[in-house]
Amino acid sequence: MDGAPATAVPGWAVWSLRGLVLAVTLLVLAQPVLAGLFVTGDVGMLGLHGAIASFLAALVFFQVVAAILVWRPGRGPAWPIGASVAGFVLVEAQSAAGYARAVALHIPLGVLLFGLSVALLIAVWSPGVRRRRPRRGAER
Repeated sequence: MDGAPATAVPGWAVWSLRGLVLAVTLLVLAQPVLAGLFVTGDVGMLGLHGAIASFLAALVFFQVVAAILVWRPGRGPAWPIGASVAGFVLVEAQSAAGYARAVALHIPLGVLLFGLSVALLIAVWSPGVRRRRPRRGAER
């Protein structure tokens, strides 16, 4: 056991979610740096920027799965699922706007994605994500 009280969400579920959210946030932070390097003349950075975008989509998908595991078998809060799904939709929209060269949409979506990623990172590291929901009928 991980020494957590019986009222806590299992550590494997919480740490999986935390690790994925951290990795996603770091990659989201790297994306404008790579785009900036491309704009300043390092043309090879555009390929890396696109490759990370594809990897990011897969990582956020696994983040959604981890959020579901915190909620369902772990009996943790459900809000990480909604935030992770929103992140997945944003990553897909961001990627589509980037490949379409719609910079006027691509940049604001990137800022929104960064804000969501940082907010989710802070939230999943709060103690509230470890608290279990009571079982149905247990309140009576």
